[in-house]
Amino acid sequence: MALRRDRDAARLTQEQVAGSMDWSLSKVIRIEAGTVSISTNDLRALLRLYAVQDDAEVRELLELARAARKRGWWTAYRDAVPGGFLDFIGLESDATVHRYFQSLVVPGVLQTKEYARIVIATTMPTDPDEDQLKTLVEIRLKRQENILECPDPPELFVVLDESVIHRVAGSRQIMRAQLIHLVDCARRPGITIRVLPFAAGHHPVMARASVVLEFPDEGDDPVLYVEDAFAGEILDRPQDMGIYYRAFEKLDRMALDPQKSITLITEVADGFA
Repeated sequence: MALRRDRDAARLTQEQVAGSMDWSLSKVIRIEAGTVSISTNDLRALLRLYAVQDDAEVRELLELARAARKRGWWTAYRDAVPGGFLDFIGLESDATVHRYFQSLVVPGVLQTKEYARIVIATTMPTDPDEDQLKTLVEIRLKRQENILECPDPPELFVVLDESVIHRVAGSRQIMRAQLIHLVDCARRPGITIRVLPFAAGHHPVMARASVVLEFPDEGDDPVLYVEDAFAGEILDRPQDMGIYYRAFEKLDRMALDPQKSITLITEVADGFA
């Protein structure tokens, strides 16, 4: 009801909102009816469209959105993935800044469908059956859509060990398509991709992939998600965050700049042609 009231106050129709937000009309209708949840990123964009400036109202609606997102799209997959990963997806959806380090594979949110299928199938402890594999790929693609295609997408800062762009996943054709996709992503506003070259030598956080998520509200502390081949863990203790922020600062000094990184990724992609 509150969003419908704010839309009416802004003298906008549901059709106009759908057009401005690049949504379907049915999505606007379902959000106002409360039958689907809305991410905090989408909600902030919607409130800007409605010119809602009352801080108390914005905070209240954001809290309601966070509560509703506990029943987000990912809850339909509670039997397919561990509960801890579902918690991570919920946090990932609300974060406005993502900082990735990967030493083995391209981060899931930047993977092509074919690359994702190969990586999921080959890195699971046990071989998934076709239905399970299809479901896991579907989850990955939904995560991408939720993060990259929302009206106000988060900023992504990605550091890839050089081994990531050389390690063949499935075939040279799949790998080439993935690297071209990376270059395309790096040219999008808000996405920075950098390569940590072999020549940089040993570096922090070599052993585990890691993601730092930062949130728009000052009261929401950043969280860290670290993962290996078998499990992931969400950490938010200040001492953990301090260690990883210092590690990311060191990686930032060691990595190639964005343009040189794109050039290197393009050269490696051409080599797979």
